Amino acid sequence: MAAIRAITLDLDDTLWDTPPVIRRAERALRDWLAEHYPRTMQRFPAPKVYELRQAVMADYPDRVHDLTFLRQEVIRRMGVAAGYASIDVAAAFEVFDRERNSLELFADVRPALTSLKQRYRLVALTNGNARLDRIGIDDLFDDYVSARSAGAAKPAPRIFDAGVEAGGAAPSETLHVGDHPELDVHGARLAGLRAAWINRIGAVWPDHLDPPDSVCESLADLDRQLSAND
Repeated sequence: MAAIRAITLDLDDTLWDTPPVIRRAERALRDWLAEHYPRTMQRFPAPKVYELRQAVMADYPDRVHDLTFLRQEVIRRMGVAAGYASIDVAAAFEVFDRERNSLELFADVRPALTSLKQRYRLVALTNGNARLDRIGIDDLFDDYVSARSAGAAKPAPRIFDAGVEAGGAAPSETLHVGDHPELDVHGARLAGLRAAWINRIGAVWPDHLDPPDSVCESLADLDRQLSAND
């Protein structure tokens, strides 16, 4: 894989295992709401929270890519529906955000990113709202692009265009790395980028999609493949 000058990297499920992190963060948020605004938990068991989130998305179709806004608006509406005159949305979201960014990287991530950063410009490119500074890996990236900052979520070309701009190379000289065949690989290629699939779980590539430029078991594997072509 030659002529790569910049790399955009997905975060969730590429650099860490996301589902347990989100479950823990949501549990912490619910515990905090139960303590400070107990009627919200009485009125909104988990299925009702999901229904409320769907309603928020329906009301704000132009902001469905903004996960921070969606969660904050859900919290606000929970408070209103539970009869509170006001609810401290910022404090509630801080509880979630703190836990959401308290996580363990896959073992290969930090060494591989350290190596890659010596040779490429690295840009985090995420649909989520993970914070590199809170996680402690902001020093390993040159820039950060989120669906919120780009105004669109993967696989939309707009977010990849923003990643390419942040990387400072042409789309054909930019490699996007991620775990999701549709959102990461297919989306990146539609935007003109090269694409590497991180397949940590031995998944089967979908038959309806063109194969990626590279398949890697880990970031360490990606680093080895790129080093072989340097």
